This record gives sequence, structure tokens and C-alpha cells, in this order.
Amino acid sequence: MGRSRSMVMLFMLLICIARPIASIDDKCAACKAVSVELEAALTNEKPKNHLDMRHRLDSRGQREGKVIDYKVSELRVVELLDGLCERMKDYTLDKADSSKFKWIKVEDWESAVLSIEKQEAKAHAKDMSTFCGRYLLN
Repeated sequence: MGRSRSMVMLFMLLICIARPIASIDDKCAACKAVSVELEAALTNEKPKNHLDMRHRLDSRGQREGKVIDYKVSELRVVELLDGLCERMKDYTLDKADSSKFKWIKVEDWESAVLSIEKQEAKAHAKDMSTFCGRYLLN
């Protein structure tokens, strides 16, 4: 009884490990789509001032701390990545030709003309969003 239970647990573990790996088709193209979306966010970014981190006063009453250039700040990275994976839900797989698929951005899901069913396309969009989250964590 114990051995069959451990075999089932091992099988379930293998399925859980294999599922995320196999969940996205053409990881290189998916990664490129993520980078295209990030590049678009960089292009649409509004210029911001430096971050003034001088909140403390020293013994003479002078402000103490750093002024950080926004372009190299962690805040910029957080703002750029915030919502990125949510925006990846606008991407889905579409047939480029008879044997190849490519990731495309869907502007309007209601009027989109796709070579695959919309339900399947939305499933691919969810996979892309999940891939983005795993990609950014690594």
C-alpha cells in the first residue's frame, strides 16, 4: 500500500513539473513578445524627476540622504514591470502558415479574426501571462 502511494505521488510530481514546461509553445517567440511589450512600456514612459531620499536632518538641520536618478532606480523597474504580465493576456498563438504558429497581440477579442477558436486563443493568452510571471521570477 505504501509503495503504490509513493508511486502515485511521484507520478503526480512529474505531471506538475512537466505541465509548466510544456504549457507554452515556442518559448523564444513568447520571450520576444514579452520584450516587445516591455519595450513599448519603455517607449511610452513619461520622463520623471530624480528621487529625493533626503528625509532626515543632521545635527546642523541639513537634509541627509541621497538623490537617486530615476532612470537607474528600482522604482522605475517596478513601475515598468507592474501589470506587464497582465498585458500579456492580449497575446495569443495564431497560425503563421500550415505548420507554424506565432504570438500576436489581439487588440479586440470580440472582433478578432483568428485561425483558431476564441476559447483556445484565450487559453493561450492565459498561458502567455503565466509564462511571463515565471519568466520574470527567474
